[in-house]
Amino acid sequence: MSTRTTTAGSPGGQQAVPSKGLRAGILDLGDSVMLGLASTAPVYSLAATLGLIVAVNGNYTPLILLLGFVPVLFIAYAFRELNSAMPDCGTTFIWARRAFGHWAGWLGGWGVALAGVVVLANLGQVAGQYLWLLVGDGSLASNSLVVTATGVLFIAFMTVVNYRGIRLGEHVQRVLTYVQYISLGIFALAIVFRIAGGVPEGQAFDFEWFNPAGAFADPGAVVHGVLLALFIYWGWDTCLAVNEETENPATTPGRGAIISAFVLVAIYVSVALLVMMYATVGTEGIGLGNQANQNDVFLAMKDVVLGPWGWLIVVAVLASVLSSTQTTILPTARGALSMGAHGALPAKFGEVHPRYQTPGFSTKVMGAAAMAYYVLMSLLSENLLSDSISSISLFIAFYYALTGFACVWYFRGTLRGSARNLWFRGVLPLAGALALTGAFCVSAVQMWDPGYGDTQIFGVGGAFVSGVVLLALGAVLAAVCRFAPSTRRYFLESRTAGAAV
Repeated sequence: MSTRTTTAGSPGGQQAVPSKGLRAGILDLGDSVMLGLASTAPVYSLAATLGLIVAVNGNYTPLILLLGFVPVLFIAYAFRELNSAMPDCGTTFIWARRAFGHWAGWLGGWGVALAGVVVLANLGQVAGQYLWLLVGDGSLASNSLVVTATGVLFIAFMTVVNYRGIRLGEHVQRVLTYVQYISLGIFALAIVFRIAGGVPEGQAFDFEWFNPAGAFADPGAVVHGVLLALFIYWGWDTCLAVNEETENPATTPGRGAIISAFVLVAIYVSVALLVMMYATVGTEGIGLGNQANQNDVFLAMKDVVLGPWGWLIVVAVLASVLSSTQTTILPTARGALSMGAHGALPAKFGEVHPRYQTPGFSTKVMGAAAMAYYVLMSLLSENLLSDSISSISLFIAFYYALTGFACVWYFRGTLRGSARNLWFRGVLPLAGALALTGAFCVSAVQMWDPGYGDTQIFGVGGAFVSGVVLLALGAVLAAVCRFAPSTRRYFLESRTAGAAV
């Protein structure tokens, strides 16, 4: 198999880009940023999380959103630096392998795939609910059978879109992105007009909302709020997973990741401020602290803000979820493709469709796995499905932290070369990795509590059990691959072998 670029053969230089058969150079910086933004489902993330953060942190919510962004930004720099040296669509799988060895690489790839499959179940469910909220009196949104069937169809449709080609996917993504941001923009503009016209029950902007001294009067609340905020930024790394299909794969995806991360924090903080000023953090009516509104603060506000046009914000959330469904399949399929190309999975996973130039087999497998997981968990228990979705934070923290540590270790010999290297390859990635390791541990302790979530198994929170079982399954599958005839060679070759497939 040929390569598109030459390798410098050292941590300071660019490694070879395996020519796996993907359609090279089809995406530009704008496409990369759009994919990074779409993958986070920003409209839905805000709608579903803002009320939860307000319940814990009140008016300090904007500061909490900024604090949650800090470790994510630090890890984004780690992704950028590693991608500049090894622009492979396997991302964490490749980077952890080169830094720490084959087992770390395999488990890093498993973390990426696991987070994708589990969150697709959540996205499918939300998409099904919001579609039927738009139909008739919305009563079908509470019918679990109808919602599950609709969610499965949405996942299947987006799997087909990804299978048929990156350009088709980009076109679909662009339409969904326009729909959700135009709808969100109309919603935000309506709030601005209402605030300007005077809202008796509203509250004026106050710089105290960004005062760390006030927020840290309750450190436990800050930690809880930051954990909630931390994971609404997840998804920007999709633009790194399509690096081999992007112009200048060693530089453009990394820039796209950083830009999309900054745009996300600007959207989250500005929209949160507007909503807080209009609805307040009160516990009555449309107040963000009202427990009845915490599952979706936008849904609670839509009729008050937009009147008969309230359905627009429902469309925005639906478009946001569908957009994220498509862009979540992208990195999971490409991660599996890279693992197949490098021998960590059976060779079938490394096949690229000759006409569509997509990871044909891996895309179908990931879509099917997400649908199967969603249906199985829905049949077993909707509460267990909800708790297993909560455990996604463990998977994200795991592979993000692993990437940060891999960056520091892989570039350790270059850290003294310049101040830039020290900060962007050492200090910031290490700080981000340590913060996410702490987030992993704190989240695990919280999930252990049988009162956490909606289920408990053997006296332990169902979210903890789900997370640990699924992560442990990765270790079991890695052991199987270690001894399977088709994949054992991956575990025996040197770390640098296969860098230029």
